Amino acid sequence: PIIVLVAAAYVGDALTTTWADKHPLLLLMLNARNRILVLVTNQLDPVTFYVVAGLRLLAADPLFFLLGRWYGDAMVVWVEKRSSSFGEQIRLYERAFAKAAYPLVFIAPNTYICLFAGASGMPVAGFFAANIAGTILRLYLIRRVGEAFDEPIQAVLRFFAEYRLPLFIFSVALVAFIIWSDRKKGGDEISTMLDLAEH
Repeated sequence: PIIVLVAAAYVGDALTTTWADKHPLLLLMLNARNRILVLVTNQLDPVTFYVVAGLRLLAADPLFFLLGRWYGDAMVVWVEKRSSSFGEQIRLYERAFAKAAYPLVFIAPNTYICLFAGASGMPVAGFFAANIAGTILRLYLIRRVGEAFDEPIQAVLRFFAEYRLPLFIFSVALVAFIIWSDRKKGGDEISTMLDLAEH
């Protein structure tokens, strides 16, 4: 499931300039990065936005929490050793998590934070309460940003529509380059997950 979500996010990145104005809901289902949330929020009714964006943002978090819970510190050490740049980033998150576990799950429930939450033995109810509450607050703030900056967002969407084909080609090339670059460094997410599955 994690590999499917990562692959969907890559596809969403590549299709952002093509789908942001025409297929905002489908784009949101693929990828719920902040920039995409801002681009699509004014095109979707509140219920659709909160439900779909919330589910997409929360989809991977329980999976990484479970990895941490099942494999504990061994999982954290494995990810640290996966690459030197990943390792440094993980150790920074680890130190921060030791001091402020619940606030981090509330504010920034990324891959590593969810992994640490599981590995640290954080109660399941506490993890979900902080994670869901933080996600709702994040979506509320993005909704307000969308309202405040509607005209600039519409200008960006018009730009995407006017230059759809060249932007699509550029986006696909950029995503392909990022995947290739990360893979060359040994740090792309799909390779990491496939490697994990083999171990």
